[in-house]
Amino acid sequence: MAKRSKIAQAAFDIAEPVAREMGLDLVDAEYKKEGQSLFLRLFIDKQGGLGIDDCENFSRTIDPILDEKLSHDADYFEVSSPGLTRPLSEPADYRRYEGEKLDVSLFKELNGTKNITGIIAGSDEEKVTLTTEDGESVEISYQDISKAVRHIDF
Repeated sequence: MAKRSKIAQAAFDIAEPVAREMGLDLVDAEYKKEGQSLFLRLFIDKQGGLGIDDCENFSRTIDPILDEKLSHDADYFEVSSPGLTRPLSEPADYRRYEGEKLDVSLFKELNGTKNITGIIAGSDEEKVTLTTEDGESVEISYQDISKAVRHIDF
């Protein structure tokens, strides 16, 4: 699970059901000081990709709800995509990107390597299963993953 401040977690808890109703995945929230200003950021995604209209619609919907229910005011509120290279950190992240290619770095070697690239064939609460380029199926426990990001071909 992502580590969030109490305020970010409260915002996440308020916004998550609203995002789900809108067909979106709320993937993270942060509340932090940058310079002299406090920022509250919510990161959303959806199957098939996210557009600027999705961010704008969610922002307009959730802003008054957060104003009413959240006890802390930020100087700035933003809704954003988590970005293509955001590390996957929760089982829901792996489910969201099932069928896509992933680059995984491990804490310790598995089958003689600490780096595996493969397509997400499935996942559950404890592990992800990847199909490598040579067709091998590899199960990896989340606790063994140092970092996992979506593979991007240019």
